[in-house]
Formats: sequence, structure tokens, C-alpha cells
Amino acid sequence: MMSRKEQLINDIQNLLNTYEGIHKTSINPDILKFMDEDSLISIIDSLLSQKEDSKESDIEWLEKFKKYN
Repeated sequence: MMSRKEQLINDIQNLLNTYEGIHKTSINPDILKFMDEDSLISIIDSLLSQKEDSKESDIEWLEKFKKYN
């Protein structure tokens, strides 16, 4: 069974691998072990925010594209 910290690291890796066109990311858990859970959660929040911002800009672009067609 994974520890909470291991699960958070796994979640970060999974989020990074949801970006299209980017090679699969593998994180060495030893690198992130020194971080506390709050820091790992902050990384997850940041990644989710980036994904949301990216999605919003894609929607804006599509709306502009639809106006011109």
C-alpha cells in the first residue's frame, strides 16, 4: 500500500503525463521525498491551475475561430 506522500508524487506524475505531445514523465520519488505533503499538494494545485488556464485559452481560441468561419 502506498503512503500518502507516495500517492501525491504519483498524482503529480500522472498530471504531468496528461499533456498531449509531451514525452512521458517519470519522477524519481527520491527527489521529492524531502518535500512535505503541503508542498506536494501545492504542486498538484499549480498543475491543475495550469491545465485549467490552458483549457480556457483553448476555448477562447476556438470561440474566435468560430467567429471568423
